[in-house]
Amino acid sequence: MLSCTAYAASAADAKFAPFTFERRDPGPRDVAIDIQYCGVCHSDLHTARGEWHGTTYPCVPGHEIVGTVREIGSEVTRFAVGDRVGVGCMVDSCRSCEACRDGLEQYCIGPATFTYNSPDKVSGGNTYGGYSQHITVDQDFVVRISHDGDLAAVAPLLCAGITTYSPLAHWKVGPGQKVGVVGLGGLGHMGVKIASAMGAEVFLITTSPGKAADAERLGAKGVIISKDEADMKAHAGSFHFILDTVSAKHDLNAYFDLLKRDGVMVQVGVPPMPLPIEVGRLIFGRKTFAGSLIGGIAETQEMLDFCAKHGITADIEMLPIEKIDDGYERMLASDVKYRFVIDIAAGLPKAA
Repeated sequence: MLSCTAYAASAADAKFAPFTFERRDPGPRDVAIDIQYCGVCHSDLHTARGEWHGTTYPCVPGHEIVGTVREIGSEVTRFAVGDRVGVGCMVDSCRSCEACRDGLEQYCIGPATFTYNSPDKVSGGNTYGGYSQHITVDQDFVVRISHDGDLAAVAPLLCAGITTYSPLAHWKVGPGQKVGVVGLGGLGHMGVKIASAMGAEVFLITTSPGKAADAERLGAKGVIISKDEADMKAHAGSFHFILDTVSAKHDLNAYFDLLKRDGVMVQVGVPPMPLPIEVGRLIFGRKTFAGSLIGGIAETQEMLDFCAKHGITADIEMLPIEKIDDGYERMLASDVKYRFVIDIAAGLPKAA
Protein backbone atom coordinates (compact mmCIF):
# COMPACT_ATOMS: atom_id res chain seq x y z
CA MET A 1 0.00 0.00 0.00
CA LEU A 2 1.11 3.57 -0.72
CA SER A 3 0.68 6.37 1.80
CA CYS A 4 -1.15 9.32 0.25
CA THR A 5 -1.67 12.86 1.54
CA ALA A 6 -4.87 14.68 0.66
CA TYR A 7 -7.31 17.37 1.75
CA ALA A 8 -10.60 16.02 3.06
CA ALA A 9 -13.88 17.19 4.56
CA SER A 10 -14.59 15.27 7.78
CA ALA A 11 -18.25 16.32 7.93
CA ALA A 12 -20.78 18.34 5.92
CA ASP A 13 -20.12 21.46 7.99
CA ALA A 14 -16.37 20.96 8.44
CA LYS A 15 -13.61 22.86 6.69
CA PHE A 16 -11.12 20.93 4.59
CA ALA A 17 -8.00 19.73 6.38
CA PRO A 18 -4.97 17.52 5.60
CA PHE A 19 -5.76 13.80 5.59
CA THR A 20 -3.56 10.75 5.07
CA PHE A 21 -4.77 7.40 3.75
CA GLU A 22 -3.46 4.47 1.71
CA ARG A 23 -3.77 3.85 -2.04
CA ARG A 24 -3.47 0.31 -3.33
CA ASP A 25 -0.26 -0.92 -4.93
CA PRO A 26 -0.61 -1.10 -8.72
CA GLY A 27 -2.08 -4.42 -9.85
CA PRO A 28 -1.31 -5.99 -13.25
CA ARG A 29 -3.72 -3.66 -15.13
CA ASP A 30 -3.25 -0.56 -12.98
CA VAL A 31 -1.68 2.79 -13.72
CA ALA A 32 -0.25 4.75 -10.77
CA ILE A 33 -0.39 8.48 -11.41
CA ASP A 34 1.31 11.42 -9.69
CA ILE A 35 -1.38 14.10 -9.69
CA GLN A 36 -0.20 17.52 -10.83
CA TYR A 37 -3.49 19.42 -11.09
CA CYS A 38 -7.11 18.84 -10.18
CA GLY A 39 -10.07 20.95 -11.29
CA VAL A 40 -12.79 22.01 -8.88
CA CYS A 41 -16.36 21.11 -9.85
CA HIS A 42 -19.71 22.12 -8.34
CA SER A 43 -20.22 18.38 -7.75
CA ASP A 44 -17.26 18.51 -5.34
CA LEU A 45 -19.01 21.17 -3.28
CA HIS A 46 -22.41 19.44 -3.28
CA THR A 47 -20.83 16.15 -2.20
CA ALA A 48 -18.45 17.53 0.42
CA ARG A 49 -21.24 19.55 2.02
CA GLY A 50 -23.69 16.65 1.97
CA GLU A 51 -26.16 18.47 -0.27
CA TRP A 52 -26.81 15.44 -2.46
CA HIS A 53 -27.04 13.16 0.59
CA GLY A 54 -25.22 9.86 0.88
CA THR A 55 -21.76 11.36 1.41
CA THR A 56 -19.35 9.13 3.32
CA TYR A 57 -16.79 11.00 5.42
CA PRO A 58 -13.96 11.70 5.31
CA CYS A 59 -14.58 12.87 1.75
CA VAL A 60 -11.75 13.63 -0.70
CA PRO A 61 -13.36 15.16 -3.82
CA GLY A 62 -11.85 15.81 -7.24
CA HIS A 63 -12.63 14.21 -10.60
CA GLU A 64 -10.80 16.49 -13.03
CA ILE A 65 -7.38 14.92 -12.58
CA VAL A 66 -4.25 15.34 -14.70
CA GLY A 67 -0.75 14.14 -14.02
CA THR A 68 2.03 11.82 -15.06
CA VAL A 69 2.36 8.05 -14.91
CA ARG A 70 4.77 6.97 -12.17
CA GLU A 71 4.31 3.18 -12.40
CA ILE A 72 2.42 0.63 -14.50
CA GLY A 73 1.29 -2.94 -13.91
CA SER A 74 2.72 -5.92 -15.78
CA GLU A 75 -0.27 -6.17 -18.15
CA VAL A 76 -0.60 -2.47 -18.99
CA THR A 77 -0.18 -1.86 -22.72
CA ARG A 78 -1.69 1.59 -23.26
CA PHE A 79 0.58 3.73 -21.10
CA ALA A 80 4.21 4.11 -20.10
CA VAL A 81 5.98 5.78 -17.21
CA GLY A 82 6.15 9.53 -17.81
CA ASP A 83 3.02 9.75 -19.99
CA ARG A 84 0.71 12.71 -19.39
CA VAL A 85 -2.69 11.30 -18.51
CA GLY A 86 -6.05 12.15 -17.02
CA VAL A 87 -8.74 10.58 -14.85
CA GLY A 88 -12.29 11.84 -14.96
CA CYS A 89 -15.47 11.04 -13.07
CA MET A 90 -15.20 7.22 -13.10
CA VAL A 91 -12.54 4.70 -12.14
CA ASP A 92 -14.44 1.47 -12.85
CA SER A 93 -17.75 -0.04 -13.99
CA CYS A 94 -19.34 -3.48 -14.16
CA ARG A 95 -17.94 -3.96 -17.73
CA SER A 96 -20.84 -6.32 -18.64
CA CYS A 97 -24.15 -4.43 -18.76
CA GLU A 98 -25.54 -3.06 -22.02
CA ALA A 99 -24.32 0.45 -21.28
CA CYS A 100 -20.76 -0.74 -20.60
CA ARG A 101 -20.75 -2.91 -23.73
CA ASP A 102 -21.79 0.18 -25.71
CA GLY A 103 -18.93 2.24 -24.26
CA LEU A 104 -21.31 4.30 -22.11
CA GLU A 105 -19.90 3.42 -18.71
CA GLN A 106 -21.46 6.52 -17.16
CA TYR A 107 -24.85 4.80 -17.46
CA CYS A 108 -23.62 1.49 -16.01
CA ILE A 109 -26.40 -0.22 -14.08
CA GLY A 110 -23.77 -1.57 -11.65
CA PRO A 111 -23.52 1.39 -11.06
CA ALA A 112 -20.16 2.74 -12.18
CA THR A 113 -17.48 3.30 -9.53
CA PHE A 114 -17.08 7.05 -9.36
CA THR A 115 -13.75 8.67 -8.62
CA TYR A 116 -14.78 9.76 -5.15
CA ASN A 117 -17.51 8.92 -2.62
CA SER A 118 -18.23 5.58 -4.26
CA PRO A 119 -17.82 2.03 -2.93
CA ASP A 120 -14.33 0.85 -3.90
CA LYS A 121 -14.74 -2.65 -5.36
CA VAL A 122 -10.97 -3.28 -5.42
CA SER A 123 -9.63 -1.93 -2.13
CA GLY A 124 -12.80 -1.82 -0.08
CA GLY A 125 -14.08 1.23 1.73
CA ASN A 126 -14.75 4.37 -0.29
CA THR A 127 -13.01 5.96 -3.26
CA TYR A 128 -10.97 9.11 -2.72
CA GLY A 129 -10.54 11.67 -5.48
CA GLY A 130 -8.02 14.09 -6.88
CA TYR A 131 -7.47 16.48 -3.97
CA SER A 132 -4.61 14.08 -3.26
CA GLN A 133 -1.01 13.52 -4.28
CA HIS A 134 -1.49 10.35 -6.34
CA ILE A 135 -4.08 7.84 -7.54
CA THR A 136 -4.08 4.26 -8.85
CA VAL A 137 -6.57 3.43 -11.61
CA ASP A 138 -7.26 0.54 -14.00
CA GLN A 139 -5.82 1.42 -17.43
CA ASP A 140 -9.29 1.19 -18.99
CA PHE A 141 -10.33 4.31 -17.07
CA VAL A 142 -7.24 6.40 -17.81
CA VAL A 143 -7.09 8.76 -20.81
CA ARG A 144 -4.13 10.15 -22.70
CA ILE A 145 -3.45 13.89 -22.90
CA SER A 146 -1.89 15.16 -26.12
CA HIS A 147 -2.26 18.90 -25.51
CA ASP A 148 0.86 20.99 -25.76
CA GLY A 149 1.52 23.61 -23.11
CA ASP A 150 -0.53 24.31 -20.01
CA LEU A 151 -1.58 21.03 -18.40
CA ALA A 152 -3.51 22.82 -15.64
CA ALA A 153 -6.04 24.22 -18.13
CA VAL A 154 -6.68 20.71 -19.46
CA ALA A 155 -7.89 19.42 -16.09
CA PRO A 156 -11.48 20.79 -16.31
CA LEU A 157 -11.96 19.02 -19.64
CA LEU A 158 -12.23 15.76 -17.65
CA CYS A 159 -15.68 16.86 -16.41
CA ALA A 160 -16.77 20.24 -17.81
CA GLY A 161 -15.34 19.38 -21.22
CA ILE A 162 -16.90 15.94 -21.62
CA THR A 163 -20.21 17.03 -20.04
CA THR A 164 -20.69 19.57 -22.83
CA TYR A 165 -18.96 17.67 -25.66
CA SER A 166 -21.02 14.49 -25.26
CA PRO A 167 -24.48 15.93 -26.03
CA LEU A 168 -23.10 18.17 -28.78
CA ALA A 169 -21.51 15.13 -30.43
CA HIS A 170 -24.47 12.79 -29.79
CA TRP A 171 -26.93 15.17 -31.47
CA LYS A 172 -24.42 15.84 -34.26
CA VAL A 173 -24.04 19.58 -33.83
CA GLY A 174 -22.09 21.11 -36.71
CA PRO A 175 -21.98 23.58 -39.60
CA GLY A 176 -25.28 25.07 -40.69
CA GLN A 177 -26.82 24.79 -37.22
CA LYS A 178 -27.76 27.55 -34.81
CA VAL A 179 -26.87 26.52 -31.27
CA GLY A 180 -27.69 28.19 -27.95
CA VAL A 181 -25.75 27.74 -24.72
CA VAL A 182 -27.64 28.74 -21.56
CA GLY A 183 -25.33 30.07 -18.86
CA LEU A 184 -21.67 31.09 -18.96
CA GLY A 185 -20.01 29.28 -16.09
CA GLY A 186 -17.64 26.33 -15.88
CA LEU A 187 -19.84 24.23 -18.17
CA GLY A 188 -21.21 27.02 -20.34
CA HIS A 189 -17.88 28.49 -21.35
CA MET A 190 -16.75 25.04 -22.49
CA GLY A 191 -20.02 24.56 -24.40
CA VAL A 192 -19.47 27.80 -26.30
CA LYS A 193 -15.88 26.87 -27.19
CA ILE A 194 -16.66 23.32 -28.29
CA ALA A 195 -19.85 24.08 -30.25
CA SER A 196 -18.04 26.88 -32.06
CA ALA A 197 -15.13 24.55 -32.92
CA MET A 198 -17.68 22.07 -34.32
CA GLY A 199 -18.69 24.73 -36.82
CA ALA A 200 -22.03 25.79 -35.36
CA GLU A 201 -23.31 29.36 -35.12
CA VAL A 202 -23.32 29.79 -31.35
CA PHE A 203 -25.31 32.21 -29.19
CA LEU A 204 -24.98 32.61 -25.45
CA ILE A 205 -28.33 32.84 -23.64
CA THR A 206 -27.90 34.63 -20.33
CA THR A 207 -29.52 36.95 -17.81
CA SER A 208 -26.34 39.07 -17.69
CA PRO A 209 -25.66 41.63 -20.46
CA GLY A 210 -22.16 42.07 -19.04
CA LYS A 211 -21.13 38.63 -20.34
CA ALA A 212 -21.40 39.60 -24.02
CA ALA A 213 -17.73 40.44 -24.53
CA ASP A 214 -16.54 37.23 -22.91
CA ALA A 215 -19.02 35.13 -24.87
CA GLU A 216 -17.80 36.54 -28.16
CA ARG A 217 -14.17 36.06 -27.12
CA LEU A 218 -14.96 32.40 -26.45
CA GLY A 219 -16.52 31.93 -29.89
CA ALA A 220 -20.17 33.02 -29.67
CA LYS A 221 -21.64 34.98 -32.57
CA GLY A 222 -23.94 36.87 -30.25
CA VAL A 223 -25.77 37.04 -26.94
CA ILE A 224 -29.48 36.75 -26.12
CA ILE A 225 -30.67 38.30 -22.85
CA SER A 226 -33.29 35.90 -21.54
CA LYS A 227 -34.99 38.59 -19.42
CA ASP A 228 -35.56 40.73 -22.53
CA GLU A 229 -38.86 39.61 -24.08
CA ALA A 230 -38.15 41.38 -27.36
CA ASP A 231 -34.73 39.76 -27.62
CA MET A 232 -36.17 36.31 -26.97
CA LYS A 233 -39.02 36.86 -29.43
CA ALA A 234 -36.59 37.93 -32.14
CA HIS A 235 -34.91 34.50 -31.96
CA ALA A 236 -38.07 32.40 -31.49
CA GLY A 237 -38.23 29.22 -33.55
CA SER A 238 -34.68 29.56 -34.87
CA PHE A 239 -32.44 27.17 -32.87
CA HIS A 240 -31.58 23.64 -33.91
CA PHE A 241 -30.05 22.81 -30.53
CA ILE A 242 -29.84 24.37 -27.05
CA LEU A 243 -27.48 23.24 -24.30
CA ASP A 244 -28.69 24.30 -20.83
CA THR A 245 -25.81 24.34 -18.33
CA VAL A 246 -27.57 26.16 -15.49
CA SER A 247 -27.77 24.33 -12.16
CA ALA A 248 -29.92 26.92 -10.34
CA LYS A 249 -33.70 27.27 -10.40
CA HIS A 250 -34.78 28.81 -13.72
CA ASP A 251 -37.61 28.77 -16.26
CA LEU A 252 -36.92 26.06 -18.83
CA ASN A 253 -40.09 26.70 -20.82
CA ALA A 254 -39.03 30.03 -22.29
CA TYR A 255 -36.13 28.29 -24.03
CA PHE A 256 -38.40 25.73 -25.69
CA ASP A 257 -39.92 28.60 -27.69
CA LEU A 258 -36.51 29.33 -29.17
CA LEU A 259 -36.32 25.88 -30.79
CA LYS A 260 -37.21 25.14 -34.40
CA ARG A 261 -39.55 22.30 -35.25
CA ASP A 262 -37.71 19.10 -34.28
CA GLY A 263 -35.24 21.15 -32.28
CA VAL A 264 -33.52 19.63 -29.23
CA MET A 265 -32.75 21.09 -25.81
CA VAL A 266 -30.43 19.13 -23.53
CA GLN A 267 -30.04 19.72 -19.80
CA VAL A 268 -26.61 19.16 -18.26
CA GLY A 269 -26.90 21.47 -15.26
CA VAL A 270 -28.58 19.81 -12.27
CA PRO A 271 -30.88 22.18 -10.34
CA PRO A 272 -31.47 21.10 -6.73
CA MET A 273 -35.26 21.14 -7.12
CA PRO A 274 -37.78 19.84 -9.70
CA LEU A 275 -38.55 22.30 -12.49
CA PRO A 276 -41.99 22.51 -14.17
CA ILE A 277 -42.32 21.59 -17.83
CA GLU A 278 -45.11 22.95 -20.06
CA VAL A 279 -45.49 19.98 -22.38
CA GLY A 280 -47.54 21.92 -24.93
CA ARG A 281 -44.46 23.92 -25.82
CA LEU A 282 -42.79 20.65 -26.81
CA ILE A 283 -45.75 18.97 -28.49
CA PHE A 284 -46.46 21.88 -30.82
CA GLY A 285 -43.27 21.60 -32.81
CA ARG A 286 -42.22 18.01 -32.06
CA LYS A 287 -39.45 19.35 -29.91
CA THR A 288 -37.23 17.23 -27.67
CA PHE A 289 -36.11 17.89 -24.09
CA ALA A 290 -33.38 15.52 -22.93
CA GLY A 291 -30.64 15.08 -20.35
CA SER A 292 -27.03 13.98 -20.65
CA LEU A 293 -24.44 12.73 -18.13
CA ILE A 294 -20.69 13.21 -18.73
CA GLY A 295 -19.46 10.63 -21.31
CA GLY A 296 -17.94 7.18 -21.61
CA ILE A 297 -14.20 6.62 -21.53
CA ALA A 298 -13.80 6.29 -25.31
CA GLU A 299 -15.81 9.47 -25.84
CA THR A 300 -13.75 11.27 -23.19
CA GLN A 301 -10.62 10.36 -25.13
CA GLU A 302 -12.32 11.55 -28.33
CA MET A 303 -13.15 14.86 -26.63
CA LEU A 304 -9.57 15.35 -25.43
CA ASP A 305 -8.21 14.66 -28.91
CA PHE A 306 -10.75 17.07 -30.44
CA CYS A 307 -9.84 19.78 -27.95
CA ALA A 308 -6.12 19.25 -28.53
CA LYS A 309 -6.65 19.52 -32.30
CA HIS A 310 -8.57 22.78 -31.92
CA GLY A 311 -6.41 24.25 -29.15
CA ILE A 312 -9.26 24.20 -26.62
CA THR A 313 -8.62 24.32 -22.87
CA ALA A 314 -10.60 25.78 -19.99
CA ASP A 315 -10.31 29.36 -18.75
CA ILE A 316 -8.96 28.81 -15.25
CA GLU A 317 -7.85 30.44 -12.02
CA MET A 318 -5.29 28.60 -9.90
CA LEU A 319 -6.45 27.91 -6.36
CA PRO A 320 -4.09 26.93 -3.49
CA ILE A 321 -5.43 23.77 -1.89
CA GLU A 322 -5.48 25.36 1.55
CA LYS A 323 -7.97 27.91 0.11
CA ILE A 324 -10.45 25.30 -1.12
CA ASP A 325 -13.20 26.41 1.30
CA ASP A 326 -12.84 29.99 0.07
CA GLY A 327 -12.96 28.68 -3.48
CA TYR A 328 -16.27 26.94 -2.80
CA GLU A 329 -17.78 30.20 -1.50
CA ARG A 330 -16.54 32.04 -4.58
CA MET A 331 -18.04 29.34 -6.83
CA LEU A 332 -21.40 29.84 -5.14
CA ALA A 333 -21.09 33.57 -5.85
CA SER A 334 -20.10 32.88 -9.51
CA ASP A 335 -16.82 34.64 -8.75
CA VAL A 336 -14.52 32.63 -11.00
CA LYS A 337 -13.77 32.74 -14.73
CA TYR A 338 -14.45 29.98 -15.29
CA ARG A 339 -12.99 27.04 -13.41
CA PHE A 340 -10.76 26.72 -10.37
CA VAL A 341 -7.79 24.36 -10.64
CA ILE A 342 -5.71 23.21 -7.68
CA ASP A 343 -1.93 22.94 -8.09
CA ILE A 344 -1.64 19.60 -6.33
CA ALA A 345 2.08 19.15 -6.98
CA ALA A 346 2.84 22.50 -5.35
CA GLY A 347 0.32 22.26 -2.53
CA LEU A 348 0.94 18.69 -1.36
CA PRO A 349 4.24 16.84 -0.88
CA LYS A 350 5.35 14.59 -3.70
CA ALA A 351 4.46 10.93 -3.52
CA ALA A 352 6.84 8.76 -1.52
